[in-house]
Amino acid sequence: MQIGQQTEDPFPAAIRAKRAVLILDVVESVRLVEQDETEFISRWLAFVEQVRNRILPDHNGHFTKGLGDGMLLDFDDVRSAISAAFSIQQERNRQNQTLPPAQQILLRMGIEVSDVIIDQADLYGIGVSRAARILTLAGPGEIVISANVRDQLTADLDADIEDLGECYLKHMPQPVRAYRIGPPGPRPVIEAGSLFEDLLPTLAVVPFTTHDSEDEHHILGEVLAEELIQDLSRSPELHVISRLSTTVFRGRETSLAQVSTNLNANYVLSGFYRIQNRQVIVEAELAEAKSGQIAWAARYRGQLSGIISGKRDLIDEIAANVNAAVMVSELQRAQSQALPTLRSYTLLLAAVALMHRLSPYDFGEAHRLLEALIERAPRQAIPRAWLAKWHVLRVQQGWSDDPRQDAQLALQCTKQALDADPQCSLALAVDGFVHTNLLKKLDTAMERYDLALLNNPNDSLAWLLKGTLHAFKDEGQQAVGCTQRARKLSPLDPHRYFYDSLAATAHLAAHQFDRALKLAQRSLRSNCTHTSTLRAMAVAQWELGMHEDARRTVARLMQLEPHLTISSWRERSPSAGYRIGEEWASVLQQAGVPK
Repeated sequence: MQIGQQTEDPFPAAIRAKRAVLILDVVESVRLVEQDETEFISRWLAFVEQVRNRILPDHNGHFTKGLGDGMLLDFDDVRSAISAAFSIQQERNRQNQTLPPAQQILLRMGIEVSDVIIDQADLYGIGVSRAARILTLAGPGEIVISANVRDQLTADLDADIEDLGECYLKHMPQPVRAYRIGPPGPRPVIEAGSLFEDLLPTLAVVPFTTHDSEDEHHILGEVLAEELIQDLSRSPELHVISRLSTTVFRGRETSLAQVSTNLNANYVLSGFYRIQNRQVIVEAELAEAKSGQIAWAARYRGQLSGIISGKRDLIDEIAANVNAAVMVSELQRAQSQALPTLRSYTLLLAAVALMHRLSPYDFGEAHRLLEALIERAPRQAIPRAWLAKWHVLRVQQGWSDDPRQDAQLALQCTKQALDADPQCSLALAVDGFVHTNLLKKLDTAMERYDLALLNNPNDSLAWLLKGTLHAFKDEGQQAVGCTQRARKLSPLDPHRYFYDSLAATAHLAAHQFDRALKLAQRSLRSNCTHTSTLRAMAVAQWELGMHEDARRTVARLMQLEPHLTISSWRERSPSAGYRIGEEWASVLQQAGVPK
């Protein structure tokens, strides 16, 4: 280029200016369109015109373009953008007051300020893309802004402001500082997104009835329901209605729809019983409340004296099957319906179920469902915690092309989860899992497990993972104690194989090889593709003198993980720096894993 030569402007007809960019869209617009396309589009277009012709002129705003189910707006300054956002939300709330919840149009907004390029038809630049990314942090009825916008506001005067901390956004390598805002005044900023229960299906257990009105054991129906409620409420996959709420339906001729409506339940468990020769015969039935379809039904027989005396074998079996039936029902729903129409709890339960199958296709589907749920509920801790576990399992199965990147992504997920809910025991436990298995920072991992158990002493996953950490450190007795407690706390876990597998590792560390083998065998009967279980079983078999069996197990392992070597295992195993790790490495090599 010659000195003095002018460069050609790539945007000759455009104007460069600093603008406050506001992007808004409709929450669950797909559902609203499917519900009544003509009615929704009519109401939405009328609202767009109202924003364009009445609200924007009062706030020095410019309507850049419509986005189908959203709008791109820009303003001369930040305060004008904020006041316009509040006016838009207030008008939307006013119109929603006359509508039932299912028909209400809920908005979310993101605001950024930066230099942009303006032409007659559109707005371009980093500020626009950043506003679109920030928008994804907002829940229904919420407004989220960047740090650049926050710096130009006076707290309590311009807006009520809540710091969301460092937030990770899709396709942005570094986190950004974001803030949630509400109108200034004595009321607090819009409360955090939906509660944890919104990610769980709700189950009501109504008292079981008997066909014999003269039966002296008529109270048994209440006992059965109460015991089942006690068992099922320990499941991390269900929200169970209390006995005090369900007992009012005892003896009433009440339809499924009435029970569902009164208790706001997604599933209803009911049944009949009869007494025959000191035995109780129970017929249990799980119904999907909305459709009325039977999701599961079974007949059981047990000793009456056992139920009355508190023996839980029958109750545990029914509860475990009910829990599994709900998971199966939600998984079938996820596989048969379009993703936008699925309830959040369907996405979560299906993702968790598919993740633990450990088949490559299902594992990929689990990732897709979790990503969709996180986009729908960006500040929920639970989905991000499960996504972090997904990354750990990916590395453990030998499916990761870049374990370091998976470790970083897992750590980002747990950080986001704990930013959303610092006391979430699941997020703390999984963060410990990440630090144990991917980062090998065992002291930090132990701190996370202990903090998880401080917040929830009954978190079975935290006990399980803490036990595995003890095993990696060659602390066999502590490992067995923790994993035994985990298995006792989670008798209903649909992914029981995972508990059995990690418990097998704990017993290996304690040199209890018979018990380790039995647990590994039971785990593999439920899931034959878990590579960690195969490694544990091979070690147990070799130590018990079953060398040919161990070699066959390693052959199965190498089919699932053909690139496994002793050196690669040492590189990723947290036990590699301890005596027990060297012991396991030696056994695996003798059993056939290449050096």
